[in-house]
Amino acid sequence: MLPGRSWAGPRAADPQRDRYRVEVRRGVAQLPPGLWERLAPADDPMWSRSVFAALEGSRVGPAGYAYLTVHRDGEPVALLPLSLFPDLALDRIVGPDERRRLAPLRRLAPRLLRVPTLFCGHLLGQGHLLAPEPLDPVAGRLLVAAVLDLARRERLGTVLFKDFAGPDLAPLRAPLTEAGFFLAPALPDTELALPGASFEDYLATLPAKPRRNARAKIRRFDAHPGLRIEVLAEFDHLLPQLPALYRQVMDRADQTLDVLDDAFLAAVAADPDSRLVACFEDAPAKRAEDAPAAGREGVPERARLVGFLLCLFAGDGATGARIGLDYRLAHEAALYHNLHYAAVRLALSNGSRRIRFAQTAYLPKVEMGCALVGQWHAMTHLCPLPRALLRRLLPAALGAARTQALGPHADRLPSRPAPGTPSRPARGAPLPAPASRPVERPSDAAR
Repeated sequence: MLPGRSWAGPRAADPQRDRYRVEVRRGVAQLPPGLWERLAPADDPMWSRSVFAALEGSRVGPAGYAYLTVHRDGEPVALLPLSLFPDLALDRIVGPDERRRLAPLRRLAPRLLRVPTLFCGHLLGQGHLLAPEPLDPVAGRLLVAAVLDLARRERLGTVLFKDFAGPDLAPLRAPLTEAGFFLAPALPDTELALPGASFEDYLATLPAKPRRNARAKIRRFDAHPGLRIEVLAEFDHLLPQLPALYRQVMDRADQTLDVLDDAFLAAVAADPDSRLVACFEDAPAKRAEDAPAAGREGVPERARLVGFLLCLFAGDGATGARIGLDYRLAHEAALYHNLHYAAVRLALSNGSRRIRFAQTAYLPKVEMGCALVGQWHAMTHLCPLPRALLRRLLPAALGAARTQALGPHADRLPSRPAPGTPSRPARGAPLPAPASRPVERPSDAAR
């Protein structure tokens, strides 16, 4: 589709269809003024316009972006962002066990692992269809048809609604099923409710053992007098140091769908709602006789950045978006935990009611009190044979990766298909609606 192209779907007997059209825009700046702010969740900083503009100006993975807008009687009523991957490496989105099994194929025939894919939703966060109310069936079918039409035009065989929670996916389940989509488990999100007004109030909500562990990790950090954590609203001067620490984390990651680059980090640094929780290591002072200025007892070297957590804020929500660590010190000084504790303090001081962290490191995050937010992929392929293969192989592979990532906390997922729901719906049957129930209290999730 060309920018601004409309999709009204094939002619049908239903007169309601004439009320709708779906339009494609090729950049967030091309959307009607005020539409993004009206539809995007006000308390999810990952869904700010600035984050999507930063994605478009960087090279974090996709070759391009698009936005489908659903119009009813000429007025836009829904918005769906899309990411275009013409050359996605399949072994980047599965778990470590599956990656090892695919290694021989990668060596012998790497092109077989390249999967042209269209992602629907958010590349970096939880998926949403931005709409003030659920779409009716007519609008839902037109939206799904427009997604598949764009995939055909861009020659992207695999189509995936990525990381959608059950309530967000449920209104689309009928049109998705009719179009041949099936469910596959995604890694859960992690969310920490922030009761009280102080860090001590937060610690008091944790069970005894996690609370003792948190205090012990804080003492481990304090035992290193050369380390200090600062919160920076302006951190342009640190941008050259961020990628090396971020790469240390990504080199150990199970999945590497998106890897943030310098352009994205620079764009986020310019956002007034971003903060950098930065850990510095002060070098030992020089001896007085080595100091350039006579009479000084000690001259500290320039502090070295050894860890960071990039934090974003919107409304009463906060996100610890990406982390970087110097693994030379990470375990000894409990850098990971203390950067997150500093982010919790920052969110509390900012008046946030919740903070979300990335889909990694579930053991420490559950101990910190995070609840697991169940998420799902809805996916299909434009061709019947690959679709059948994906339906047979991917749900099991992604489910195994999720179980391995969660470890002993796999049974704490608050969102699963209803008991007895078939994992592969019969053709023409509706997608199973992921069960939705309230997330556990922090004290329950940490036990």
